[in-house]
Amino acid sequence: MISRLELSIAWRYLRSRRGSRLLSFITVIAMGGVIVGVSALVVIMGVMNGLQTDLREKILVASPDIRVLNYGDDLRISDWRAMLMKVSRQPGVVAAAPFVLGEGLANVPGRTYAAGVAYMGITPARDTGAEVTSIRTKATSGDFSFTTRDGKRRGIVLGSLLAARFSAYPGTQFRIATPGNGISAITGTIVPKYTDFEVTGIFESGMFEYDNQYAFLDLAAAQEAAGLDSAVTGIEVRTTDRWAAPALALAIYDSLGFPYRTIDWQEQNSALFRALKLEKLGMAVILGLITLVAAFNIVSTLTMVVRDKQREIGILKAMGLGSASVRRVFLIQGAVIGGVGTALGLTVGLTLGVLLDKYHLIALDPKIYYIDHLPVIMEPGDVCLIALLSLLVATAATLYPAVQAAKLYPVEAIRSE
Repeated sequence: MISRLELSIAWRYLRSRRGSRLLSFITVIAMGGVIVGVSALVVIMGVMNGLQTDLREKILVASPDIRVLNYGDDLRISDWRAMLMKVSRQPGVVAAAPFVLGEGLANVPGRTYAAGVAYMGITPARDTGAEVTSIRTKATSGDFSFTTRDGKRRGIVLGSLLAARFSAYPGTQFRIATPGNGISAITGTIVPKYTDFEVTGIFESGMFEYDNQYAFLDLAAAQEAAGLDSAVTGIEVRTTDRWAAPALALAIYDSLGFPYRTIDWQEQNSALFRALKLEKLGMAVILGLITLVAAFNIVSTLTMVVRDKQREIGILKAMGLGSASVRRVFLIQGAVIGGVGTALGLTVGLTLGVLLDKYHLIALDPKIYYIDHLPVIMEPGDVCLIALLSLLVATAATLYPAVQAAKLYPVEAIRSE
């Protein structure tokens, strides 16, 4: 039980007095170390959470929770209709739809510029019930109906950066060259197949890779361009709970059997998310060293207090103040330094994090980082963990000087001065 006398003595030792201004300054420095360490940890953990969340949401704009594919190199599923019905009936599946994925060389007829594109065939927006991905909501111009001016579904929707590279806009003709099924009798090489489309929309997902490289087609048009006839590349699936996708992917795999396989959204981007997780851990460890430095500051500060107040401690013990009370006096000082430093560090870190995220204070190159600003998301669990660890470290740092103060003998302490 802490007495009022112990609180009064601890507060007196923390205050600045004439002849002890240096001691007060060191106390402020010790608090400052805790503030810097805690605020840096809060901001960095928020940044890493923001990067993970922002990248995950942008990746899943056009990437489903689960993809059902087949084994082999041709990525062709012919009996997909029966498989689609079976997957749709699986518990936990909200929506499922066929898709075609391919690559080709694109250009605008009459122009010399050409570049590679990744095209994806999906069902038009009006033909879907519950949408598998949210890409159809990202159109900034036109729509995902793929309906051209002549009423046919020969439209193509381009990413905003891809459209800008080709100077294409709704109404522009767009040609994609894909590997054909024929082999030249003269050269023995594959004869390319040219398919013409009309740009019917522009989308912007915020993900550089999609906006700069992807084009979306009607499913039948993509089947024609890829030379798949009536086959598809696979089935894309949306689940009720994204975090339950791995378990559901395994259940779908078990129900379909060979030669089909499933890939959930975490597997599709496993390297990226593992790198972010490892980077988050590394940053936490590195910045945690700042808190340890602050802990050493607390140790040195309280040790100096013990040396500075040695005569007073001896007098107090001679007057009847017990060793346990002396120990609590210095534990209180350490708790105040750690508690105030942690509280101010959390305040500074949370405020800075909110400002960074709200006003986009740090811009990034989307070509490198896939995002245009530094996102910050404060997870309550992370904030609580940082606060708890900071308080534990600060408390542990007070143990040595507190024990040393309690061990002082009154007569020797008084004689030391």
